[in-house]
Amino acid sequence: MKKVHVLSFLALAVSTACHADGQTYPDPVFYSQSDFGGTGLMQLPTARIAPEGEFSLSYRNNDQYRFYTTSIALFPWLEGTIRYTDVRTERYSQNTAFSGSQSYKDKSFDFKVRLLKESYYLPELAFGKRDISGTGLFDGEFFVGSKRAGPLDFTLGMGWGYIGNSGNVTNPLCRVSDKYCHRSELHDAGDISFDGMFKGPASIIGGVEYQSPWYPLRLKLEYDGNDYKGDKSKNIQQFTHFNFGAVYRVTDWADVNLSYERGNTLMFGFTLRANLNDLRPVNKDNPKPAYHPEITENAPSYTAVANQLTQLKYNAGFDDPEIKYHDKTLYMSGQQQRYRDPREAVDRANRILVNNLPADVDTINVTQTKMHLPLVTTETNVASLKKELAGYPLGHEDKLEQKRIEPNDPVPDERGYRIKASRFNYAFEPKLIQSLGGPEDFYMYQIGVIPSASYWVTNHWLVDSGVFININNNYNKFNSSLLPSDSNLPRVRTHIRDYVRNNVYISNLQTNYITDLGHGFYGQAYGGYLEMMYGGVGAELLYRPLDSQWAIGIDGNYVKQRDWNDMMRFNDYSVKTGFITTYWTPSELNGVVLKVAVGQYLAGDKGVTVEMAKRFDSGVQVGIWGAKSNVSKQDYGEGGFSKGFYISIPFDLMSVTPDQNHAVISWTPLTRDGGQSLNRKYRLYDMTSERELPLGQ
Repeated sequence: MKKVHVLSFLALAVSTACHADGQTYPDPVFYSQSDFGGTGLMQLPTARIAPEGEFSLSYRNNDQYRFYTTSIALFPWLEGTIRYTDVRTERYSQNTAFSGSQSYKDKSFDFKVRLLKESYYLPELAFGKRDISGTGLFDGEFFVGSKRAGPLDFTLGMGWGYIGNSGNVTNPLCRVSDKYCHRSELHDAGDISFDGMFKGPASIIGGVEYQSPWYPLRLKLEYDGNDYKGDKSKNIQQFTHFNFGAVYRVTDWADVNLSYERGNTLMFGFTLRANLNDLRPVNKDNPKPAYHPEITENAPSYTAVANQLTQLKYNAGFDDPEIKYHDKTLYMSGQQQRYRDPREAVDRANRILVNNLPADVDTINVTQTKMHLPLVTTETNVASLKKELAGYPLGHEDKLEQKRIEPNDPVPDERGYRIKASRFNYAFEPKLIQSLGGPEDFYMYQIGVIPSASYWVTNHWLVDSGVFININNNYNKFNSSLLPSDSNLPRVRTHIRDYVRNNVYISNLQTNYITDLGHGFYGQAYGGYLEMMYGGVGAELLYRPLDSQWAIGIDGNYVKQRDWNDMMRFNDYSVKTGFITTYWTPSELNGVVLKVAVGQYLAGDKGVTVEMAKRFDSGVQVGIWGAKSNVSKQDYGEGGFSKGFYISIPFDLMSVTPDQNHAVISWTPLTRDGGQSLNRKYRLYDMTSERELPLGQ
């Protein structure tokens, strides 16, 4: 009876679409998420990749599985997916004292790469790998091609592994070598495995997506290459390989899905989406300062300078600005704390400074600082600036004479005008500690607040402290903090359960000496409680040429583990840890930062951490990282190596005023002791971000 009802619904949807008003088809959408996440039909992927920056959160539900997925189009040619699967028919473990009645959870990663862009004659081609890191429940790979014809988008290809289990064709590689005739069994959780690539049974897969004349509705039909034998969810029956589905776009940012699969299963769900390139803040900022010069023969009056300083602070975002005049140049310096794009702050500062400018000044130098470190000077020709602000006659537009140079203040001891800097600062920062997929509960969390205070003893010597105050958490569900049975490493991170049970503790209490060494070199030395779990001493040196695509740094630390029973004390474990780190921002990959760190981790293991982050036009940054050390798989334990994902969201996308701060949401699938680094609060690369050439220049 259920089958008849579902087919009747689909027939009604088709009938409605065919009789919709209008004789022309709208522009096809053709970008919707599959059941497994990633652009596709239902069980199957297509060769399509959503527009660059597309970020999707999806949920799918049937009587065997729940799929929770996050997908993002990092580039026009690359799509990545993170998926949690709730196997509703299986228990997490047979030990109810360990995991209660919680159902089995599986996490996995997918990717898809476009090999060929669609043309008039040729289809779009893509290769992808499903479940590249997980237990391999859905392990498989595929080659697919997609071609549009009016409102129809056809897909045809071949799948291996889970996607091609029915073996409706002979694996072509099996004819080349017998090793491709059989596929390996499930691999350990967290492993990156390519051993089974293109091995075992293979199937032809395909389908079509139809954009109906009624714009919100799309219909899907696919031929599934899986036979579901040996599936983790037991007793799955398949009456047919054909699956039917419909996608309804409720609004620009939400789809709802309904499908009838295997001839006996109803799947429903939804997708929430946004394009990270298109997000823009809705700021109620002060208008840019008006240009109204009142040139004087001598230096402006004290009242005029005081007004400029106030404007620089509240209308250009420069905290504690300083103004100097010397040899036909006006020098202004300060720490810009308002605008994510430094060009906006410099433009506003120039507009303020050019008003009431002495007649003999022909150059304005605006120097941006951070943590009292001079980072970059923007040098602007006054005559060129005045022409631009006054407006060019039609047909006589010109380029502003402006350039970025090394910090330039040739008269640092000359008396100037400034707003007296406050050496004391305080803040209240919300804090979220979270983990997913644990045996006791799928989602574990701790919400708190960190009131912090800092004091600059001198322009280089900082004292900083912060206290974590717990608001709410469910970490009391942890059943055990015993040594993981599958690891022989020192417990440098897996005591997290013991630490988060403290409701109030000093999160950091440290002193830093930070200095500019000149010629692109910056350095710092520090000591104290450096993070929740460790205290000690260390030093860091960074070389970062101005506007360069690369930088290199080195840090060394001697730390001891803090006692979770008394956070003011240390236990017996100590270690030397440090890294040589390179940073690269290739211009060919707009907005991408690649980071490679080689050195020794907290457990004494040695290895390399690789991180890639993509910054989109909105300022949202998405990053992935992995750390592989020299410990054996047996010593490391479940997971194989440390890895994680994070997304950094600018505050000003969520507020009505400009703001430089970001909210960071991070996810680590499994906390182990190998490949773990010290979580230092202050890092020179972050402090010197203004030395990076702004995007678009």
